[in-house]
Amino acid sequence: MSDETPICSAKGCRADAVWVLAWNNPKIHTPERRKTWLACDEHREHLSQFLGVRGFLKDVVKFEDWQASEEG
Repeated sequence: MSDETPICSAKGCRADAVWVLAWNNPKIHTPERRKTWLACDEHREHLSQFLGVRGFLKDVVKFEDWQASEEG
């Protein structure tokens, strides 16, 4: 992990990430593969909807919970 504070993945947003949006594209990824986007509180819903309408969104988790599960 980097010492840098993770930032939101929304275009142009520089806010701290609060959420992890886990997703995959079933046309190109295996079912267990998870790619991630980070989101601030303001952009969580927008990014979730973007992934959701495409059928890509798998999970939305608080960043600190995701980080703890990755470390543990």
